[in-house]
Amino acid sequence: MAKKVLKTILIILLIIVLLFVGYVVYVFASYYRLDDNLELEIEGSASTDTLSIGETYRITSANLGFGAYSADYSFFMDGGTESWAYSKEAVYDNINGSVDSVMSLDPDLMLFQEVDIDSTRSYHVDQKELIISDLADADISDVNYTFAQNYDSPFLMYPFTQPHGKSKAGLLTVSPATITSSIRRSLPIEEGLSKFIDLDRCYCKNYIDLDNGKQLVLYNVHLSAYTTDPSTAENQVVMLNEDMTAEVEAGNYVIAGGDMNKDMLGDSSAYFGTTSSANWAQPFPEDLLSDDFSIVGPLDEANPVPSCRNADTPYTEDSFVLTIDGFVVSSNVKVEYSNVLDTGFAYSDHNPVYMDFILE
Repeated sequence: MAKKVLKTILIILLIIVLLFVGYVVYVFASYYRLDDNLELEIEGSASTDTLSIGETYRITSANLGFGAYSADYSFFMDGGTESWAYSKEAVYDNINGSVDSVMSLDPDLMLFQEVDIDSTRSYHVDQKELIISDLADADISDVNYTFAQNYDSPFLMYPFTQPHGKSKAGLLTVSPATITSSIRRSLPIEEGLSKFIDLDRCYCKNYIDLDNGKQLVLYNVHLSAYTTDPSTAENQVVMLNEDMTAEVEAGNYVIAGGDMNKDMLGDSSAYFGTTSSANWAQPFPEDLLSDDFSIVGPLDEANPVPSCRNADTPYTEDSFVLTIDGFVVSSNVKVEYSNVLDTGFAYSDHNPVYMDFILE
């Protein structure tokens, strides 16, 4: 009897080991990175061919948090409890709410990050198509748009109570003027086992003709937040700067916007009075940028509003907040105003940010 029990236990252990080995093989076999300098499809129909020099435009940027982060949501990778959005209906509500918030700003150019197109965590809702549909419903259908896949992760079996699953997400850029070309650039990422946690990273650059014969090169950016090797995050900024510098030297105008995962105000605690022992958001390394560029941290000093909350717990007035979303502009772009829209983090762990600018 004892031998039979022992045999059964050994068989069970062997099955567990084989399943684990099989899963590890699957994760390694499924991992891939998209090619660098990948040409992106340009979709839609723009309302105009060019943007104009001397005219004021408004650009928005919003990290949608894959449609999960209502104010009462916390995420397991940040120390919270949830791995999926609460429901498919919640995904629709949060994406629609985020798009409505952005539209209330009456933007010309729109940047979105963390847009899921086929993910377990967001019930496989194609959020890119949902956003475009929302814009059409708001009579904004004459636009060009591009989508750059950020990552397509293997099925994550953790947490065991509700495995995070497979995630396919990216960056959506929307323009009222014709996008003549769009390129996805692969950013430096962690090596070794860390690459399965940080996943793939990219930014995309979109070329829009101007009426003076030059081009606006619009960068949609989502940099890494957590890196075990600090040089990885630094090298991402170095690469972005080299790319932007080449465009300025070619006589073009440059705007980079998005989730920089860096403190865009230098020290957000000075404005919002909250700190975190994790200290995961370092000041944006301005010294890594060429003299041609300046950082635009969206802020109204009389009424400061943060762009991001920590998602270790549901949002409260005591939550750790800061501003990590913003813009980098070349010297031929005059910034008139930049701020954060206060949504109370109702639809995402990020508030939309915006900037009014003139191409000089």
